[in-house]
Amino acid sequence: MSNPLIDSMARKALFTLNPELAHKLAIVALRTGLVRGPSLPGDPALKVRLWDLEFPNPLGMAAGFDKNAEVPDATLALGFGATEIGTITPLPQPGNPKPRLFRLIDDDAVINRMGFNNEGHAAAHARLAARKSRPGIVGVNVGANKDSADRVQDYVKGIAAFADLASFFTVNISSPNTPGLRDLQARDALDNLLARVLEERDTQTKWVGRKVPVLLKIAPDVDEFGLDDICAVAVARGIDGMVVSNTTLDRPTHLKCQKQLAEAGGLSGKPLFDKSTIALAKTRKRVGSKMPLVGVGGVTDALSAIEKVRAGANLVQFYSSMVYGGVSMVGRMVTGMSGILADRGVAHIDEIRGESCDDWAKHPLA
Repeated sequence: MSNPLIDSMARKALFTLNPELAHKLAIVALRTGLVRGPSLPGDPALKVRLWDLEFPNPLGMAAGFDKNAEVPDATLALGFGATEIGTITPLPQPGNPKPRLFRLIDDDAVINRMGFNNEGHAAAHARLAARKSRPGIVGVNVGANKDSADRVQDYVKGIAAFADLASFFTVNISSPNTPGLRDLQARDALDNLLARVLEERDTQTKWVGRKVPVLLKIAPDVDEFGLDDICAVAVARGIDGMVVSNTTLDRPTHLKCQKQLAEAGGLSGKPLFDKSTIALAKTRKRVGSKMPLVGVGGVTDALSAIEKVRAGANLVQFYSSMVYGGVSMVGRMVTGMSGILADRGVAHIDEIRGESCDDWAKHPLA
């Protein structure tokens, strides 16, 4: 069982190692049962029903942690309502040269330029197939190989490969670490991508007997016109939801770790909260109240998770903050969210969704 003291000791030990090695050790600790989550009582106020899925709570592990579907069940056992594996590409690829992962300790932030390093479809599919009968919501984040001649077809292959196993799909076209990938967010390119991906999903529905939800993950670095186009295409194509947002290429000058800010890659963690939440609220204003949205970026505690919901999110994901908060933070966040709702006299989290959307949406995308 994890606790804050153990988390603090583990953090000090892990911070003596380079970040990528520390991440690998975290995966090993989960896989071997060395680290386990708390036994949390279910809170009806936190249950979220979307599509044909019921999430025990709205907190999810974001993609990037369990890239190869090695520990989905152990991750869920930490207290998450869902987990998302990947990003998975059709063929294995090593990713970008090392070092490619950097801690900004004084800022509770991370910079990565991993480059979709993963073992490919076959390896991840075998692991997910082995746990198919187990409960729990496990999403699959699909991407394209760096050297692919047809990147859109790589996404189609991802849908075909995992339709029998994925609780939901996330189409990741917003990583800044694969050259040219964000070009797929342009209106015509996105329309073509979603048309082909959804066509394949509908084809697979006939075989698997279930219409697997497909979500689109976007960058926080779009301008108002770019977000207009993305949302218009998403609505027109009938996408099942959007994930807002990925990491940012911005480098805020007020951060303390200026040396690390010179590193290329996507910035995540606490400094991303405002930027990603503004993008979330603006997305909600554009797509309306019905489309499910997942709020990601800078979530560090129960209050920030609740604020994502108030800004318009149905679900909330995080990953980078666990580098600093440890695995026990998941249980603390779930308990804290229940406490916040109870203190406010709120019977269900749906009641506060969108409360602060207008306030956040007033701010400019920057």
